[in-house]
Amino acid sequence: MKESFRLGVRPWNLDRRPPPPPGREPSLRRPRRPGLRLPIPVCEPVLRGNELRYVKQCVRSGWISSVGPVVRRFEDDFARRLGVGQAVACSSGTAALHLMLRALGIGPGDEVIIPSFTMIAVCNSVLYVGARPVLVDCDPRSWNLDPADVERRITKRTKAIMAVHTYGRCAPLERLARLARRRGLLLIEDAAEALGGSYQGRPFGTWGKAAAFSFYANKVITTGEGGVVATESRALAARMRTLRDHGFSSDRHFWHKVVGYNYRMTSLQAAVGRAQLERFSALQEARHRNARLYRAALEGLPGLIFQEGHPGTVSSDWVFGFALGSEARIGRDALRAALARSGIETRSFFTPLHQQPVHLRLFEARRCPVSEALGAQGLYLPSSSALSRGEIEYVAERVRAEVLKARRR
Repeated sequence: MKESFRLGVRPWNLDRRPPPPPGREPSLRRPRRPGLRLPIPVCEPVLRGNELRYVKQCVRSGWISSVGPVVRRFEDDFARRLGVGQAVACSSGTAALHLMLRALGIGPGDEVIIPSFTMIAVCNSVLYVGARPVLVDCDPRSWNLDPADVERRITKRTKAIMAVHTYGRCAPLERLARLARRRGLLLIEDAAEALGGSYQGRPFGTWGKAAAFSFYANKVITTGEGGVVATESRALAARMRTLRDHGFSSDRHFWHKVVGYNYRMTSLQAAVGRAQLERFSALQEARHRNARLYRAALEGLPGLIFQEGHPGTVSSDWVFGFALGSEARIGRDALRAALARSGIETRSFFTPLHQQPVHLRLFEARRCPVSEALGAQGLYLPSSSALSRGEIEYVAERVRAEVLKARRR
């Protein structure tokens, strides 16, 4: 781990007290800047295709619930886009994680290896099925699972390794796949932030037994809320379709042999998703352009540490962010506040799972230094596919100005 990553991050749990919380969300101002729409949101959906047309078709036809052809059509479109045999749509990315774990038979007594630096839904979904989440620190280059730490955490109770493709990049999936095969474990993927990315020419979401995706409003494509599980297994997909629909039996109504959930996607959501998939290439290319422009404008600025892909990685470039090393001489929360005064909305990086107040007792003895540094020092910038070149240039200009001002103090 780089020395600049370590500086300024105090070990928080040596005295078993909770870590300090991240700074409060700064208040956005609306400064006037000719030719710019301010404030600039951190992310917003782009709904400029057939979304309204397809939703109107649902309303006029009466197919607005999960029943009917629209959801299945969206599932088929998504499966073709990803290049897998089966896609099971559901109500959220978290529901997709839960369905995937439950359908795979993971439960009490099992352990699932996950990164500490990730969204809390990953940990919670493991707890939903009664299994034990085992935390792994991340690699300082990719900010994803460190395979060496993964191997150290495997026990006789380990059932699965969950590779989470944080911010659109991945861990070395080939190495994780070999490790899983050698140890007789399931490899599963949380690709919520990574649709459109790939590793060694193979799309994220096709490396493991199954993969969960999210269509929350800030993702490259959205259904408002929503998710999908992708898999090649017809049997696994059939189990998930039963579980997402209260466990209804296929041959008679109101007859239940398993405990299920109401995790269904509506036709209205699926209609939006179909229109989004039609424009996926353009929406994805806009995220790639954002990343190229930001990187070109900020490269070489002292103290900025960027996420890097392993060789063979094509990122989805879901969001563009960086961590602040000691050379920047400005803290993450101070930079966020300064940008907010300029009308720029940002987000702090994930607080690691072992530092979350709700899970302190569960992980009280765990230390993940890279995750802790990222959680304390990282932020991401406006990243919508709707951003203009002028907006990106303005954001980068304000970042440069604040970092350079801090260095002159």
